[in-house]
Amino acid sequence: MGCKTCSFVYVGVIVLAKEKKGGNAVAAVTALVRPICEQMGLSLWDVRFEKEGTLWYLRVVIDKPEGVLDITDCENVSRALSDKLDEVDPIEQSYILEVSSPGIERELLRDWHFEQSIGKMVHVRLIRAIDGVRDFDGQLISFAGNLVTIQLEDGANLSFKKNDASFVKLFDMGGQEE
Repeated sequence: MGCKTCSFVYVGVIVLAKEKKGGNAVAAVTALVRPICEQMGLSLWDVRFEKEGTLWYLRVVIDKPEGVLDITDCENVSRALSDKLDEVDPIEQSYILEVSSPGIERELLRDWHFEQSIGKMVHVRLIRAIDGVRDFDGQLISFAGNLVTIQLEDGANLSFKKNDASFVKLFDMGGQEE
C-alpha cells in the first residue's frame, strides 16, 4: 500500500571499508543502480554520498513513474544494490546505505527534474532577497539553460538562475488542483 504524501527511507547495512579503490562514488553508484531501478519499473531521482559527523551516507533516491512508491520498493532496491556494491566495491570508506523516495515536496536538483516539472507548482527560496523577499511560490513555466521562470500568483513572472536559489521544491497545495 503506497502513500502519495509520505517519504520512505529504507536503511541498509553499514558497509565496512575494504582496500582503496578511488574514483567518483556517485558516478559509480549511479551506473550500478540505474539498471536495477529500470528493471523494477522505477526511476532514479538522485544519488548522494555525504558525510554527516563522522559517518558517510550513500543516499539513493528513487521514484515510481507509474503508481505509488512504497517501502517495499525501497527495500527491494536497497537489497539488490547492496549485493551489487558488495560485488563491485566502488567506495573506499565505510558508509551507511539509505534508499528513499523523493517525497511529494521533492527538491528539483538536476536539469531534467526542472524539465519534467514544467507546469507544476514550486516553492523557491533565493539566496539573495528581491525587494526583501526570498521565498516565492508559483507555477514553473520554463527552464532553459540555467534560467528558471515561474509565474507568481499575481500573474507576474519571476526569472532567476538555478544557482541563485537555495532550493526549488515541488509545492504541495494540500490536495488542490495545480
